[in-house]
Order: sequence, then C-alpha cells, then structure tokens
Amino acid sequence: MICDRERLAHFLQQLKALSSSVGFTKSDLLTPAFHLAKDGDLDLYYSPHNEYINPYAVVAISGITPGFFQMQLAYKKAAQLLKDGETLETIAYETKKAAGLSGSMRQNIIEMLNECGLPAALHVEDSSRLFDSKRELLHTTSVIKHPVFYKQKNYTGHRPAISRSALLSRYALTCFPDEIEMMKKDILLIPLGKAAESACRMLKKNGRMGHAVILEGFPHPSGANGHRFKQFHENKQSLREQIQRFAGFLQQL
Repeated sequence: MICDRERLAHFLQQLKALSSSVGFTKSDLLTPAFHLAKDGDLDLYYSPHNEYINPYAVVAISGITPGFFQMQLAYKKAAQLLKDGETLETIAYETKKAAGLSGSMRQNIIEMLNECGLPAALHVEDSSRLFDSKRELLHTTSVIKHPVFYKQKNYTGHRPAISRSALLSRYALTCFPDEIEMMKKDILLIPLGKAAESACRMLKKNGRMGHAVILEGFPHPSGANGHRFKQFHENKQSLREQIQRFAGFLQQL
C-alpha cells in the first residue's frame, strides 16, 4: 500500500521535469522542487522510497532518517521505472526495495541479524532473504521518513535533538508511530542506533505502537559508526535472547 499517492505522484512529476541526462547529484535533488520543509539549519526533502508500507510485515527495521545515498538511489530507480511506464504502486514498491537501508549498511544489518539468530526465529535460511524472496516479512522505514540534512549534511539524530525541532518531532512522534500502527500483526521493531531506539522507547512509553516488540541494543550499521563492532559484541547475547523471546511469542499466536 502507498501512504500518500498524491504526494508521490506530485514529486514524480517534478522528477519528469529534470533533464533525462541528470546525474542525480545534490545539486539536482536538494533543490526547491523536492524540498518539503525547513526548520533553522534543518532541511527536509522528499524521497519516494518510504511511501510504500507493508502492513503484513513481521519485522520492521527503522533508521533515524534516510541519507543522501538512499535518496539518490531512490530517484535513479524511480526515473527508470517512470521511463518504463510503471504504476505508482510499482514505483513505490521497487524504490523501497532498491533504496531502503541500501549499500554496505544493508549487508552489515544482514550479518548482525544472522549472528543474532533472526533467520531461525523466522524460519528463513538467511536474513538476506528478507530483502528478496521473503520481502513480505519485512518493512523498512525511518523515524523521520524523508531525508533530513543539517547544514546540507546527513542528519544523524543528535544535532539538534529531535525534541528541539518542531519539524522533526512531528514526523517522529506522529507520522512514524502512525505508520508502524498500520502493521496488522505483532512485529519485531528493530531501531538502528541509539537515536532511533530512544524515539521508539519514548513512543512505547507514551502508549503508541503497542503491538511492536522493540529490539534494544542494536548498533547503527553505518560504516561511519566505528564503535558498532564493540557495541554488537557487548549486546549480542541480549539481542539473541530478545529475538528468541519474540520467536516464542510468535509460536503462541
């Protein structure tokens, strides 16, 4: 399902207006045509890859916000699909597959989930299957669903804190839980890193996302997080135990 068909259609029209030889650089995409909102040094831009929502997911993985790399991949894929005459539904779904948690970050997530025992809990051979043949089990998203930039650099979730921005708070405290609550089943919600986890825990404490079991202590998988190996080693046993409890819960349903 698509969360906002009209908005997707609007920005795809903006994409059509770009030159066919466009390189999809920051100068192409971080422009007024794709700009959603501004709050001080923060700028929010539209990306099509988080419009698709899988309401039947068993696992939801959430970053804090997409980076420019994901945005760039999403628009490249969307441009190709537009050229092929694909439907809105197909464009939303295929850009999600191509850009959601993409690049080396995706491989790092897969490797950590394998070590945590998620494949056995879901009865799949490998966590990588969640991104291809078992895609129906997975929903990927972000606490702030569209790319945010602080002084034109990827927003990390810390400066400024979400609570200090009305713009970020609206997405994190309203749009994000609304999306997670579209899931029709109890889900394992995996926030990537401390900023995303803090937002998820606060929402649960305030009575939102009641059907979500939050996996606590999962490191941010970005290659820029030099502490992720140490964090994962320290938390691996706890992560395995949390996943095993969720697997037991699934068996009771």
